[in-house]
Amino acid sequence: MAGLAGAASSGGDTFPKILLHNADVFGTRTAFREKDFGIWQSWTWSEVLNEIRTFSLGLADLGLQKGDKVAIVGSNRPRLYWSMVAVQALGGVPVPVYADSVAEEMAYVLGHAEVRFAVVEDQEQVDKLLSMKEQVTSLEQVVYDEARGLRSYDHTCLHSFETVQQLGRKNLEAKPDLAEAWSEGFSGQTGADVAVMLYTSGTTGRPKGVMLSFDNLVISARNGNAFDNLDQTEEVLAYLPMAWIGDHVFSLAQAFTAGYCVNCPESMDTIDVDRLEIAPTYFFAPPRVFENMLTAIMVKMEDAGKLKRKMFDFFMGVARRAGEKILNGEQVPLSDRLLYGLGEFFVYGPLKNRMGLTRLKVGYTAGEAIGPEIFRFYRSLGLNLKQLYGQTEASVYITLQPDGEIFGDTVGKPAPDVELKIADSGEVMYRSPGVFVGYFKNDEATRSTKTEDGWVHTGDAGIIAENGHLKIIDRAKDVGKLADGSLFAPKYIENKLKFFPNIKEVVAFGDGRDMVGVFINIDLTSVGSWAERNNVNYASYQELAAHPDVYKMIEGHVDQVNRDLSGEPMMAGAQVRRFLVLHKELDADDGELTRTQKVRRSFIAERYAPLIEALYDGSKGKHIKTEVTFEDGRIGSIEATVEIRDMPLYEAASGMEEAAE
Repeated sequence: MAGLAGAASSGGDTFPKILLHNADVFGTRTAFREKDFGIWQSWTWSEVLNEIRTFSLGLADLGLQKGDKVAIVGSNRPRLYWSMVAVQALGGVPVPVYADSVAEEMAYVLGHAEVRFAVVEDQEQVDKLLSMKEQVTSLEQVVYDEARGLRSYDHTCLHSFETVQQLGRKNLEAKPDLAEAWSEGFSGQTGADVAVMLYTSGTTGRPKGVMLSFDNLVISARNGNAFDNLDQTEEVLAYLPMAWIGDHVFSLAQAFTAGYCVNCPESMDTIDVDRLEIAPTYFFAPPRVFENMLTAIMVKMEDAGKLKRKMFDFFMGVARRAGEKILNGEQVPLSDRLLYGLGEFFVYGPLKNRMGLTRLKVGYTAGEAIGPEIFRFYRSLGLNLKQLYGQTEASVYITLQPDGEIFGDTVGKPAPDVELKIADSGEVMYRSPGVFVGYFKNDEATRSTKTEDGWVHTGDAGIIAENGHLKIIDRAKDVGKLADGSLFAPKYIENKLKFFPNIKEVVAFGDGRDMVGVFINIDLTSVGSWAERNNVNYASYQELAAHPDVYKMIEGHVDQVNRDLSGEPMMAGAQVRRFLVLHKELDADDGELTRTQKVRRSFIAERYAPLIEALYDGSKGKHIKTEVTFEDGRIGSIEATVEIRDMPLYEAASGMEEAAE
C-alpha cells in the first residue's frame, strides 16, 4: 500500500477509529460544510468528533444496540453522514435509503432490513415513515434533523437530532470517563465487521441489501485516494443520493481515509451556484450532469453576439486540436500552445469558472457511457475528466483510467488490488478487497453472484482491449440477436442516440424480432431552448414531443446513428428501422426508471406493450393512455396519439452514402 495519500491512511480499520485519528491529526482542518440560508457553516474534524460522539451516546440512551439496523433518509446533510458513523460506533449498521422513494419502495427496504431506528432529514420523510408503521413493525424510534412543521407531532417515539445529542451531553457531564468508554467500545471492532448495507436499484426485481464491511470500504477508498493522489486538501460537493455506493465512497469513505472536506449544498436547486462557490478539486457526476452543463453552455452561446460566438468557435477549434494532447503531456506545436494559452484567458478559463470547475484536480463519470464528443469537450478545456467502472458489490472500484491513458470508448484498467477476467460467456468478472460480504437474507443470490473463490459476476458483457483497458458492450442478459442472427446490444444503440443533447432517454427493442425499434424521450431543456429560438410555441412536454419539427430533428439523429452503425461490422445489422417519441418522460416515480435513473426494461415492455406492438405491425401511430404519479402523490393519466416513423437502413460498409430501403 505504498504511496497512500494523506496522514489518515494509517488511521485505523473502521470509520469510528479513523474519526478519532483524524480529530487528532487534522483537528483544526475543515471536515464538513453545509450551506444554510445562503451561508456556509463549517465544522472541523475535532468538532465533528464531538458531534458524532454526543449523538452516538444519545442513541445508546434511546436503546440502540449492536447489530441494530438504522435507516438514513434524506438529502446530503452533515448530520446524516455523522449519523452513520455514530451508529457504527455502537456496532449498529446504517441503511441509507433513497430519499425520493415512494412509501411502498421505502417500506419494502425498511421492512426487509428490519430497521429499529431511522434518522431522517425533515417532515416529508417523517410522514413517510409514520405512514408505514403498520408495514414496518420493527421500526421503533425516528430522529429528525429539520424541525420545521413537526412541533405538533406526537414525540413519544419521535426525537429531534438536538434532543438526542443533549441526551449524550448530559451523560458525558454525569460520567466524565464516558468519552473514553465510548472509544473503547468500538476499539474491538475489526475491518471484517459489516459497516453499511446499501440496497441495489432493483432493475430486474426487488432491491437486494448489499452488506459491505469496513475492509471493503476502507481499503477501496485508500486505493482510490492513492490512485489519484487525493489528500486532506481536497474539496468535494456531496449532492448524489446518499443510498448510492458512489456517494458513500466519495463523500464518506474517501473523505475519512484522506481527511478531505465534504461540502453539502443548500438544495438540489442551488447545486450549480454552490459548486461555483466551492470549486471542488475532486468531482464525480453521471454523464447526464456533464451533458446538461454542456447543453447550458451551448444554449447560452446561441444567444451570444456574433463576436463572442466567433471567438468561442475559433478557440474551441484550437482546444479540440491541442487541448487533450497538452493535458496528456504530449508534443504540441508552439503555435498551438500559444493559441491555447490565449484561449485559456478568453474562453476556457471563464467556462471552467462558470461550471465551478476552476480548481478541479480529477473528475470522474460512470454509470452510463458518456458521448465521446462530450468527453473530449471537457478534457480539451484542460479538465482531467476520467471514466470508471464500478458496482455496489465492488465498493465502487473495478476499473480506473490512469493519467495519460484516457480513452472515450473504454473504462480503464483494473483498479489497485483488482483482478479482472472475461468469462467464456463474455461476462466481465472481478475479484478485489472491495467484494461485498453478501446479500442480506439472500444466500441464494449471494452464491449466484459471488463464487466460492471470490470472483463476482458483474452481469455485463465486455472485452479487454490490446492496451489492457476494459470495454463494456452491454448488460450480458440484454445482449441478444435479431431474427436474422444479427447482434443486438440495446444499451450500445441507446447510448449512441443519447450522445445527442436533444435526446434524454432511449429504450431499444429487437431481441428475437426482425428489426430494431426505439422509444425516445426528448431533453426538455435542450429542445425547449431550440423551440424558443425558433418561435415554436408549446404548452407541455407532450405537445413539444409531438411537434413535427421535433420529430424531424430526432429523425436526423436516428439517421446519423444508422450511418455510424453501418460502419461497424458487429452492429451494422442492428440499425434502427422505426422510432417514436414518447408522450411522457420516463420517471422513477412511475416505476419506469430506478432511483439511479436506470431503465427498467421489463416494466417498460409491459407498460407500453401497445406501443411496442405498433412499432412492429407497421402502424403509423397509436393512441395510448398512461397512468402517472404526480409529485404530491396523486394519480392521474396522460393520453396521446403517438406518431411512429420509418427510417432508411444503410448497407454494412463504412462510408456508404446510399440508403437501402
